[in-house]
Amino acid sequence: MTDAGRAYIKPLGNRQGPHVLATDWVGTHLAKWFGLSTFDIAILQLDADDDFDLPRGAKAKPGPAFASRALPGAPWGKSGLQLDVIVNPEDITRLIIFDTWTLNCDRHHHDLKDRKPNPDNVFLSSEGVDPGKRRLIAMDHGLCFIRSGEDLTAKLAHIEKVKDEHVYGLFPEFRGRLRQNTINACCIRLREMNEEIATSIVGTVPREWDVSPEVRRPWSDLIHRRAHFVADNIETWIEKAAPWFGAERE
Repeated sequence: MTDAGRAYIKPLGNRQGPHVLATDWVGTHLAKWFGLSTFDIAILQLDADDDFDLPRGAKAKPGPAFASRALPGAPWGKSGLQLDVIVNPEDITRLIIFDTWTLNCDRHHHDLKDRKPNPDNVFLSSEGVDPGKRRLIAMDHGLCFIRSGEDLTAKLAHIEKVKDEHVYGLFPEFRGRLRQNTINACCIRLREMNEEIATSIVGTVPREWDVSPEVRRPWSDLIHRRAHFVADNIETWIEKAAPWFGAERE
């Protein structure tokens, strides 16, 4: 419980390390900047007395924790609901382009042999919508820019990350719901990303999350360089991943 109600937290001491807090923090800020609906997030300071167990034998440590406000609703993968009930269907297209920009493999990886789809990272919220309707919420961005088990390093801005041409986040259920006008709007928005914006967002990461200045600079570089690369190419990539889309559009 917090002064803003119930929240879920990721504290220091979690088994994935401090960098997953940083990627989730930056990823959520980027998602909000991009126009996606997200959870409200904050830094929650844990004291020495806040000593509790975490899954798989880990233990919470004092320091800044990543906190997201709880919303009524359920993950898409567990809700049993179809996507016809969402009030923001344009966010399906936006979510695919966002995951591709941020190399987020934790919703739908382009290679199912590498990682299974995770529909639980798409949340359907019932807050502020009519009965029977839901709002699609982008959640859990801990694997933006990194893979499971990886750390943030100075190699983030290497060309293979900047110019990765795979489409991420494209669930089969999303394929018939792509919108050309949203693709166009997303490309315009991505071209507005620049070094100043990326640096300011990365700069909000608490120092306790162990992201050194030598890592922050290439991370910011990756964010804004890849944004422009994706804007220039995403339409072609989507046509290759979903060939029917180009024909349907014509």
